[in-house]
Amino acid sequence: MTKDMSYEAVMSRKNEIMKKAVGIDYERFEYSGIAFDYEGMMKETGYTLEEMKNIQGSTGVGNTPILELKNLTNLARKLSPKGKGARIFIKDEACNPSGSFKARRAANAVYHAKKLGYKGVIAATSGNYGAAVASQAAMHGLKCIIVQECYDSRGVGQPEIIEKARKCEAYGAEVVQLTVGPELFYTFLKLLEETGYFNASLYTPFGIAGVETLGYEIAMQMREREGKDPDVVVCTNAGGGNLTGTARGLLKAGAKETIVVGASVNLKGLHMASDKQFNKKSFTTGHTGFGMPFATWPDRSDVPRSAARPLRYMDRYVTINQGEVFYMTEVLAQLEGLERGPAGNTSLAAAFSLAQELDEDKIIVVQETEYTGAGKHIQPQLSFARENGIEVKFGNPREEVPGKNIILPEHPKLIKAVDLDMNKIRASYIKNAIKNNNATEISEEDLIFLVDETKSNRQFVEDILNELNVNIK
Repeated sequence: MTKDMSYEAVMSRKNEIMKKAVGIDYERFEYSGIAFDYEGMMKETGYTLEEMKNIQGSTGVGNTPILELKNLTNLARKLSPKGKGARIFIKDEACNPSGSFKARRAANAVYHAKKLGYKGVIAATSGNYGAAVASQAAMHGLKCIIVQECYDSRGVGQPEIIEKARKCEAYGAEVVQLTVGPELFYTFLKLLEETGYFNASLYTPFGIAGVETLGYEIAMQMREREGKDPDVVVCTNAGGGNLTGTARGLLKAGAKETIVVGASVNLKGLHMASDKQFNKKSFTTGHTGFGMPFATWPDRSDVPRSAARPLRYMDRYVTINQGEVFYMTEVLAQLEGLERGPAGNTSLAAAFSLAQELDEDKIIVVQETEYTGAGKHIQPQLSFARENGIEVKFGNPREEVPGKNIILPEHPKLIKAVDLDMNKIRASYIKNAIKNNNATEISEEDLIFLVDETKSNRQFVEDILNELNVNIK
C-alpha cells in the first residue's frame, strides 16, 4: 500500500520519522509533565569530550587558534573611560575545513551516522551548517542532501544564502532549494522517510555536544596563554546551539566564573516566515528572528526535544544593529587583516562595545569567526538591500529601522550593544512551557526543571506561575 504523502499525513508521522532518522527514542527522556531528562538525553551521544575531540581531529576539525585583536582593543580603549577597555580575543573558527564552527557539530553527527550504518545524511539549513555537513559527508563517503529555505515567491534569493548553496554543491551535496513557508519541514520529513538517511539536525545531542569542544578549547588555550579563564565569552545567538555547546564546554573545563553573553542582530519587526519580509533582512542567521523564538521555546526545532537550550547558560543577551555589524566587518579586515563573514562579526561588534565597560586587565573572547565568500561580502549584501528598497547610509545606528534602512555608524563610538531584559525572556519561556503543555498545575519536578531551564530561582518561577494561575502539586 502506498503511503499517504499529503502534508497532514506526513506531519502526523513526524515523530516516527524522526525516531528512525536520528536513532534516538526521545520518549525515553520524557517525564509526565513539562520536564524531561535533558542531561540524560545529552548522554545519548555516547561519546566523552575526549572522544569527540578525536572524532573532530580525524577530519581536521577543531584546535583552531585564538588571536588577540590588539588594534581593535586599542581603538576600544580610545573610546573608553580611563582604565577601561578589555583585551579582545577571537577564536578563529574559519580555520575549520568548511569555514565555520559548525564543522564541529557536523563532524560528530556524520561520524555517528556512518557508525550506525546510514548511507547518507540530510540537514535542513540555509546556513553554514549545510556546508559543514556536506564537507564531512564527503570525507566519510556518505551521500548528502541539504534542504534550504532560499527564495521568496518571486524566486529571488539572498546573496548569502545562494553563496552557501554554492559551497554545499562544491562538496558534492544535493541542494533542494525552497521558497519561504511550511514546505521546508514537510519536504525535509518526506526526504528523510523516502531515503532512510540520517537526520544530521543542528539540534540533536550530537550536534550540540560537538560544540562543547569549542568552549573547552577556549578555556584551555586562554589558561595556557594568559594563565586564567576569559572573563567574558560572547556568542552569536540564533537557534541557541552555538551558545549552549560553548557554555557547556566552558563548564566542563571548569570555567564556572566566565560570563556567557549572547549577541544577535536586531531585526525587531521583521517576520522570518513572511514572504514579503524575507528579503528585507540582510542577515540570514544570528538575528533576533531566530534568537528570540528559540530562546523562549527551543522545542520548535526539527526534533522532538532540542538539545540547544540557551537560557540554561546565558548570563546576558544583547543586540547589535545591521549597520554596526557591516562596519565591524570592515574594521576587522582593515585594522587586523582578517576578512571574515558576517555571523561572527555580530558577536565581535557586541564585544567591541562591551569591552569598553570592562577594566583593561579583563579578557573578552569572541568565540567564533566564519569564512567569507562572494555572497557573504558587504557589497553584495548592501546592493541587495538597496534593490529591495532599503536605504543604506551613514549616521547613528540607534535610528536604524529593520526593513527600512541600514545605518552604518559615522564614528566607532556609536557602536553600542543593547541589553535585552533577561527576566522578561525567562518569563516568556515559562509562559510558553505552560501554554504548549496545556498545564493548569505542575509538579515539583516540573518546577525544578523550569528553574534550570531559565537559569533563575524558585521564587522567580513561582511568581510567574502565580501570574498564570498555575498551581504546584
